[in-house]
Amino acid sequence: MIRFTMKEQQKLVQTDGVDHLDLVTFGQRLRHLRRARGLTLTELGDRVGRAPSVLSLLENGRREPKLSLIEQLAAALSVSVPELLSRQPPSRRAQLEIAVAEAQRDPSYRRLGLPPLKIGARVPTDVLEHLAAVAAALRAQHSKPAATPEEARAANAALREAMRERGNYFADIEAQAAESLRVSGYTGGALSQGMLMSVVNHHGFAVRYVQDVPQSVRSLTDLSNRRIYVRQEPVGADSPRAIVLQALGHLLLGHQVPRDFADFLRQRVEANYFAAAVLMPETTAVPVLRDAKRARDLAVEDLVDLFSVSYEMAAHRFTNLATHHLDMTCHFVKNDASGVIYKAYENDGVIFPADPAGAIEGQRMCRQWSGRQVFGAVNRFSPHCQYSDTPSGTYFCIAQVDPRADRGFAITLGVPFADSRWFRGRETTTRMRSACPDGECCTRPPAALAERWEGNAWPSARAHSHILSALPAGSFPGVDDADIYEFLDRHAQP
Repeated sequence: MIRFTMKEQQKLVQTDGVDHLDLVTFGQRLRHLRRARGLTLTELGDRVGRAPSVLSLLENGRREPKLSLIEQLAAALSVSVPELLSRQPPSRRAQLEIAVAEAQRDPSYRRLGLPPLKIGARVPTDVLEHLAAVAAALRAQHSKPAATPEEARAANAALREAMRERGNYFADIEAQAAESLRVSGYTGGALSQGMLMSVVNHHGFAVRYVQDVPQSVRSLTDLSNRRIYVRQEPVGADSPRAIVLQALGHLLLGHQVPRDFADFLRQRVEANYFAAAVLMPETTAVPVLRDAKRARDLAVEDLVDLFSVSYEMAAHRFTNLATHHLDMTCHFVKNDASGVIYKAYENDGVIFPADPAGAIEGQRMCRQWSGRQVFGAVNRFSPHCQYSDTPSGTYFCIAQVDPRADRGFAITLGVPFADSRWFRGRETTTRMRSACPDGECCTRPPAALAERWEGNAWPSARAHSHILSALPAGSFPGVDDADIYEFLDRHAQP
């Protein structure tokens, strides 16, 4: 019988486990697995020592299961606990039943004043298809996922705080990624194109590479025909593995049309996490990192080489695993040549520049930080290591301009000084001192320079309107609905 250790039980509860279980989806999966094994409620009840009425309540999403019962059910049905707890509905029919049930609880639906619709086995699937589509359109009309710049930055600050509280480690997504890899026959190293297709096909989807993917999206999924469309890359270019996996991640993680901008950001983080967890599996990456730590030779570029991913993805993946598996805090930041921050995370106490609401994105980092210094390095595409003395402590930082990015972005991974002993490049003698956010550090020009030029300069500023700015309205922020619907209509034929 499958057993949780006390530590595993605590972890499950703390990381979107039973406390955040979707009871309706769980019930659908339980019923599907029971029927697939030819068991009645009474027969399954005998195996787990529960009355059929109790199991009926579970299958109908009206009772929350305890950890001990989840163990027993998984063993009785011969499935793993992650498979039983998966947020993916077991069939298209089940997905539609859940969608219609959820739609009836939505305020936009309740305002219609219609009586509750009981979804029984006699309701045709095509009727459910229509009801789910109408409900989604109604919800989209009443939802406002787009946000003002202030709302967007506040949502991003709240999301970053939630990531910090859990050390940027999502156990449920790791489990989903591991299960997807298991069915592909993955044994180690970089995920091949064949294994990627195996993962996608196992979940009933096909990938189509086309030239005319709408400009407002990275990928587009046709849920009706179960196709994932991505842009065809030039000959010799890397295949868009991460984009395909991000699209699949949205589906496997049970994402719905975003309720608001904060929900949109959360979904994007989770889908990106899933893609990274598949491309750099926990079971393979952690032993590599632990061995490197014992050898005092940790380096982000080793993850890049081993798994054939971008430097940015490898550095961010390090933050997922460092605290949970290496007992190490860290920080990550992505900025352009002018120092404007596009993405950041920290749980090591480093102080990023922030506005009064705590937003980091769009702020300009100190000139002395490695993310700015790397642009002046002899080879900006090689790791630039330095020690940075800051008001919150001294940090060992490794920055590199990602050569795969569309434009020049520096990616920085940093750790407190005490942990520098585990990293390659720790012998660097480069040391910078930053007093930011004190204006005397780098934001104010030297007095002599200011005296010479103040009043005689008129710059034409480059607007960073893309940094969490207000996005056009639509079901998904920034996406042209007409554009994507026209695309799907063109490609709908086999």
